[in-house]
Order: sequence, then structure tokens, then C-alpha cells
Amino acid sequence: MPTEPNGPDPIELSPHELREIAGHAAGQASGVLALFEESVPGDPRPREAVEAALAFAAGGPRTAALRRAAWAAFRAAREAAPPAAAEAARAASHAAGAAFLHPVASAHQVRHVLGATAHAARARELTAATTRPTPEAPTPRADATDVPGSPTTADEVAGVDGGEGWAWVCRGVPSAVVAVLRRLPAAPAGGGRVGEIMRGLDAALRR
Repeated sequence: MPTEPNGPDPIELSPHELREIAGHAAGQASGVLALFEESVPGDPRPREAVEAALAFAAGGPRTAALRRAAWAAFRAAREAAPPAAAEAARAASHAAGAAFLHPVASAHQVRHVLGATAHAARARELTAATTRPTPEAPTPRADATDVPGSPTTADEVAGVDGGEGWAWVCRGVPSAVVAVLRRLPAAPAGGGRVGEIMRGLDAALRR
């Protein structure tokens, strides 16, 4: 039965899966942290958000402090002038916010699963467009989906066609994260370029 009249139906979501989602989100955000820290040295908020997400993924409690860390990184993003730095901070914010995924079949919940990855991909895309070196992609986990390929151009780093350009992201996604994503409706419309990236990732991972 739905959680409320005309509301979304509940989905299965185990504590292990939620921690896997948070851990993967944190890994994606950590891969672009340098873009923020090089532009805004001395501001620890995005790193603290990523560290809080990692602590939850490792078995820590889901606390108000974790939510505050997510909001602090969000504010850091709003204050950062360079676009790539702002996207990196948003990735950190989404990493900490991933722990608050609601177990309901709502398209908006896809943002909790893929928000950090999409913002990190946008940060990389902006970096590639300005010819700055792209930060090293996170090392794929042993239990991650294995899809060969790696980014070599800005289009491949964050394309929206669901083709080989997504391979470098897809191969770093744990199977538990993909399983939860497939229980949710497709990613929602809107959200500008980051929304396009998220929908591309969503479509690729559901294959």
C-alpha cells in the first residue's frame, strides 16, 4: 500500500544498501574535492561532509550532525566562485545527504543515489573544458559493476547519450547501489546540465 493517499509506494532498502549508497557517493565526491580546495583553501566544509558520509558508510549512526555537514557543504558551494569548485562542493553535500534517502518509489529519491556522482561529473566536465588536469577517478571497488572504458574528452567525461562515455562511472558503482536505483522511477526532468548528466547515468545503470 502507498505510504500516504496517492503517495509513492514503499521500496525495500536495507541498512547495508543505504551505507553502500553513501559510501559510493562519498567516493565520487572525494575524487573532485581538490577542485574546491585549490580554489577555496582553508574552507573545510566539503571535506567534512565527505568524511561524515564515509563515517556513516563505515557503520556510524545517521545523526543531525551528518545532515548539518551536508547543509554546510551546500552553503560552501553557494559561496564558491569558480563553477567547478562549486560543483565539487555540491557533490560533497549530496554525499552527506545520501544517508537520508527515503525508501519510497519517488523519482526525486534518485538524487540521493546519483546526486554526488552527477555533480562530480559536472565538476570534471567544467575542468576539462578549461583544460585543467582532470582529478583521478576513484578506484573501482572489488564488488563494483565492471564496465570497461575511461574518459578521454569532455563529452566522454559527462555525455548524456548513455554510451561508452558513461563507462568510467558505471564500473565504479557497487551492485547494491544499482539494485536500489532499479527500484526507483527514472530520474526526474529538469536540473539543467547536472540533471542531464543524472538522467544519462540513470539510464546507463538500469541496463
